[in-house]
Amino acid sequence: MQLLALDAALGRASAAIWAGGEALAEAVREGARGQPAALPALAASVLQGAGAARPEAVAVCIGPGGFTGLRAAIALGRGLADGWGVPLLGVTTGEALAAALPPWQAAGRAVWSVTVAGRGGLVLERPEEPPALLEEAALPLPPGPVVLVGDAAPQAAARLRARGADALLSEARMPLARFVAAAAARRLAQGAPPRPAAPLYAEPLALRAPAPIA
Repeated sequence: MQLLALDAALGRASAAIWAGGEALAEAVREGARGQPAALPALAASVLQGAGAARPEAVAVCIGPGGFTGLRAAIALGRGLADGWGVPLLGVTTGEALAAALPPWQAAGRAVWSVTVAGRGGLVLERPEEPPALLEEAALPLPPGPVVLVGDAAPQAAARLRARGADALLSEARMPLARFVAAAAARRLAQGAPPRPAAPLYAEPLALRAPAPIA
C-alpha cells in the first residue's frame, strides 16, 4: 500500500510517501512548533518526487502536540483523502516515535512518550492509555523497563532514573512523516482497526464565554 503521511505535531513539519516498507520521498521543514503553513507545499513536493498521483491512504499524526499544527495537518489530510476517495488514518505522536526506535531499544520495554506542554507541564502517552497532562515531579514509576521518546524525554528519563526506574533514553525526539506512515502501515498489517483522525489532546480545551456587553 502506498501512503501519504503528514506531521506537524511538534517542532517540525514533514510529509512523506511510503510504500513497500520504506519512504520513497520525504520533505521536512524545521522550525517553530509545527510550521503548519508549510505542509501543503511539503505534501506537493513528495507527491511529485515519488510520482504519486493518488496514494491508497493518507496517514496523519493526531497528537498529542500543538493545537495549530495538529489542526492544520488533520485538515489537509482530510481534504486530500476526501478528494481522492481514500481512507484517512490517525497515528498518535507516541506511535510515530515508537516506530522510529531500532528494534533493540524497544525489545522488552514499554515505550513512554513524554512531550513538552505549556506552562512547564509534560504530556505522558503510554500504550493503550489516554495521554495525561502532569508536572514532571508527578511522573509515575513504570512497573517495568521503559524506553523514553519525545522532546521531554531527557528530563523524564533523569527523573525516573533518580527514583530507581529502568528508563532507557532514546534519540527519538520529534515525529517524522516516514514514521507516521510506518506506524499506520504496521497497524493495518496487524489487523487493528484504523485510528480516527481526530486531534488527541491531554486535556479538554479551555473555552471562555464571551464577556457580556455592558
